[in-house]
Amino acid sequence: MQALVIVAHGSHLNAGSAQPTYDHADTIRETGAFDEVREGFWKEEPHFREVIRTVESDEVFVVPLFISEGYFTEQVIPRELRLENWDPDLWDSEGTDASNVTLEAADVDKTVHYCGPVGTHDAMTDVIVQRAESVTGDSNVGEGFGLAVVGHGTERNENSAKAIEYHTERIREMDRFDEVQALYMDEEPEVDDVTDHMSAEDIVVVPLFIADGFHTQEDIPEDMGLTDDYRTGWDVPGDVDGQRIWYAGAVGTEGLMADVILERAADAGADIGDALERVQEWTGGTPAAGD
Repeated sequence: MQALVIVAHGSHLNAGSAQPTYDHADTIRETGAFDEVREGFWKEEPHFREVIRTVESDEVFVVPLFISEGYFTEQVIPRELRLENWDPDLWDSEGTDASNVTLEAADVDKTVHYCGPVGTHDAMTDVIVQRAESVTGDSNVGEGFGLAVVGHGTERNENSAKAIEYHTERIREMDRFDEVQALYMDEEPEVDDVTDHMSAEDIVVVPLFIADGFHTQEDIPEDMGLTDDYRTGWDVPGDVDGQRIWYAGAVGTEGLMADVILERAADAGADIGDALERVQEWTGGTPAAGD
């Protein structure tokens, strides 16, 4: 028997923070690829430290629903799952290369395949593009459009920006959009000045966040000038300095995210059958960029 455990941050303050995790877990359950699919959270129940103890399968694939490699994926999650002999160096990653490590979980007789975060997987590139298609309603969106990939950014964790830059460059190499720019909330170039950094008349803005919350539904729309008060909402597209802004909201809410989770588990050796093809059919996705 094999189980999939999707671990995410969750929130005590935002009831909708966990919803993408449950949605993607439901999608994967529907494929029948795993005998069990469970969700675990840092700030909600079931907690990281308990979730593996709720599965019966001897083989467990753990996929972090996080954007970047860093404190949570390298320290908190392995510690709470009680993964024996874990060391971040086992990933042999420079910030965007984490794949998977097979370890034993203390206190339970289970083999755990601990995967890198979804946010640095190559398949995430396609989810960002799919998000642009979803918000514009155009499966061919690109020509005449700019695309801004927005991250939090922080001087405390350089890997936060690495994931943004990685996918921005991959999309730029597709030569699909007129221009592609990485923007940040807490670093330069800042999303506040999106119209200063991009010249396209139409700009799709995709935040590389897992769930819609304080940053994506309050800070970013107000910072960009889409609205003076997030509580009154905003138009999509909205006019900012004579340019149309197509604000997509958090990339993690896109249905195709289930594909990335499956890709992570498959890379770690999970037998998923035709689950990827089925998810892509349901969500209108395509094979991962570069395949």
